[in-house]
Amino acid sequence: MASIKVFNSLRPGAQVPFVPKEEGKVSWYACGPTTYDLSHLGHARNYVSTDIIRRILMHYYGFKVNFVMNYTDVDDKIIIKARRKRLLELEKEKPKRADEVRDIVFKAFTAYAESNLPLIAEDLDENNYQGRKEAAYGAVLAGGTLSGEGKPGDNEAKLKMHLNNMDSAAKSLQQGSGFDGAEDVLLPYLDSLYKETIDTSDQTIFTDLTKAMEKSFNDDMKALNVLEPDVVTRVTEYVPQIVSFVERIIEKGFAYEAENSVYFDIAAFEEAGNTYARLRPESKTDRTLQEEGEGSLSKSVEGKRGPGDFALWKKSRPGEPYWPSPWGNGRPGWHIECSVMASDKLGDQMDIHSGGIDLAFPHHDNELAQSEAYFHQCGKGEHTWVKYFLHMGHLSISGSKMSKSLKNFQTIQDALATTYTARNMRIVFLMGRWNDGVEISPDMRKQADSWETTVDNFFTNVKARLSEAGDAVQGVKNLSLADGHAKGLLDKLEQAKTDLEAALNNSFDTPTAMQIIVALVRDANVYMNDRTVEPSLFAVEKVARWVTKVVGIFGLDASATPPYDGLGWAAAGAAANVDPQTAVKPYAAVYAAVKKEVEDLGLTEPSIQTLVTQQNPDAEFTDLEKAGEKDVEKLALPYLRATSRLRDELRSTVSTSSATLAPKTKQAILSLSDRIRDYDLTDLGVQLDDRTDGPSLIKFVPAARLIAAREEKAALLAEKARQKEEARKAKEKADQEKWEKAKVPPHEYFKSDKKYAEFDGDGVPTRLADGSEVPKSQVKKLRKEWERQKKVHEEWVAKFGGSS
Repeated sequence: MASIKVFNSLRPGAQVPFVPKEEGKVSWYACGPTTYDLSHLGHARNYVSTDIIRRILMHYYGFKVNFVMNYTDVDDKIIIKARRKRLLELEKEKPKRADEVRDIVFKAFTAYAESNLPLIAEDLDENNYQGRKEAAYGAVLAGGTLSGEGKPGDNEAKLKMHLNNMDSAAKSLQQGSGFDGAEDVLLPYLDSLYKETIDTSDQTIFTDLTKAMEKSFNDDMKALNVLEPDVVTRVTEYVPQIVSFVERIIEKGFAYEAENSVYFDIAAFEEAGNTYARLRPESKTDRTLQEEGEGSLSKSVEGKRGPGDFALWKKSRPGEPYWPSPWGNGRPGWHIECSVMASDKLGDQMDIHSGGIDLAFPHHDNELAQSEAYFHQCGKGEHTWVKYFLHMGHLSISGSKMSKSLKNFQTIQDALATTYTARNMRIVFLMGRWNDGVEISPDMRKQADSWETTVDNFFTNVKARLSEAGDAVQGVKNLSLADGHAKGLLDKLEQAKTDLEAALNNSFDTPTAMQIIVALVRDANVYMNDRTVEPSLFAVEKVARWVTKVVGIFGLDASATPPYDGLGWAAAGAAANVDPQTAVKPYAAVYAAVKKEVEDLGLTEPSIQTLVTQQNPDAEFTDLEKAGEKDVEKLALPYLRATSRLRDELRSTVSTSSATLAPKTKQAILSLSDRIRDYDLTDLGVQLDDRTDGPSLIKFVPAARLIAAREEKAALLAEKARQKEEARKAKEKADQEKWEKAKVPPHEYFKSDKKYAEFDGDGVPTRLADGSEVPKSQVKKLRKEWERQKKVHEEWVAKFGGSS
């Protein structure tokens, strides 16, 4: 059995052995998203890291994992956003004059300042806003803190968010843009005026938002190659069960009704021998966190017995969705949702519960308390609802956590469109411990890029060598043919396997795992490039297939499936299940075009004539197709090899028959050779490595990367040419200026200078313009300058003719 140890938030400090309640099986509940806005990189950190651990348990250790995840589709944030969106739509539909619209925006602008920026609120308008902002908050905007000490964090990020909202509103007021640009200050203002007027019996204003955001989240997870949950639950589908769950907690004496809401009784829970705030005992009296856990719509509550008691059922106010219950119309508390859904799907105990570290208190602590209260049996001690709590570390930016509420986030959609690939992002997360914080930095990106490039180049080179040598699939089967020289590499492979298991046993230590992989790849590269012996491709292939398996387990190849027995990872965006005939068309077209151009050259060399007339890549392709081959690279190889052989023979002809070739023919061959390599094949994602001791090596590399390298090379050459031309022009100008100056005879050289009034017979100044004599020291310098002019003038006469 696997000897896994994990960091368990229920047992802080040292790692503890991971022993699921049922051998070979893992039950797992993950807190899903609150579906009110687009997902950001913080969500990617949470769900990709969760996915990595899940994949390791399933595909490395072989556990059968039952993975349940919820969608929170009723919540204060959802209610507020959906309601405000609807209120803005209604406000825009009302007929208004421009000055009436401006008045509403101005009132919203000042109300927002009073609520969030009190230092600048008094007598504020859009014209004095910028000056006041700089005076009051300039230090924070320059990177400082509100207190003047320490590093900026969430409070500073929140302040900047408020100022950004005010910036947009002030600009809107100055430009007379109406509601455009002022939405962030306008929405809370409209909500304060009209929230109770919204008819919430029609819950579509809320469900339309949550359904759209749920779809967006699912699309993001698919793009990030995150496995789908085995079971999905939604709060709105569980309201009757939530009511029953709350009723049972009341019956057991651990909850009470107050003003049509129901609260969990922490004191009663602890008096019965239970522990509250097991995850974060130091936070149990933190009023700020308690209030955040209750939600912004529940700040003023009536009838609570203890300050930390939290809502299991909330009385719905006007403007909020509601469901019937024994305590009146209301809605579920935030924490009770997960307790009910997880218990319904996984019973009275689960192996793993996971979520972001920010959920530890109060959300997960309250979940634990109410669930253990529900399953509590007198006289049997504390109930264990969760065996292992796994909390994913924050993703932070500039010292503060990435958060929708702070608006300091980059959406997953935007990140994938502009900054990352899914593989690249996953590598970033793999290079950090799942339970540690990750700070976005250029260095972090560089390390991830370097790791990916090293492994990618290794796969490319191994596949190229194996394709050149023959059928790669037979490599491992014929490993016995490997000579003793390969033993050192194979020993390193076995050590890497041992080290990887130790790393994964160490609470899924993926940073160490990533180091093990790249170290083995570098060892294989050194072995493969050793020119003193003929390396065993069988040994290299075995290494490559093991690395392929591990990166597959880590989810770094979206096209791969267990047991990950392939070789290398697929290029990003590679098509799957392509029709073979369609797949090879571009490669066949390049070969046909090159063959035609070679024929048109009219070369008579027998070696070239043989290739032109006897190569039959169509037949080779047909054999592969009949054999059921689906790998596009293997299907394309017959055409690529035929093209490469023609090109190699053309290059050889230029080398061996240079003296007999007409200059025009030689130039045509060289141009065709370069174009095949740099354009025809590059545009197909094929790189040819020219070699002096054998045929060119065919490598499959993403076309975008090859094209970018080609364009970068062209740009460098263009820049060199530009600099050379500029230098030529500068020299030409300098020469022109030099000879223009040299044209002047020495006796005329100083006479145009108004500083001097008299000159000697050679034209050297003797008196200044004021009638005084030129100082002797200066006369010496002038004489030297006259001699220099005499010399260059003589050079001019000799070069261009003429006389002084």
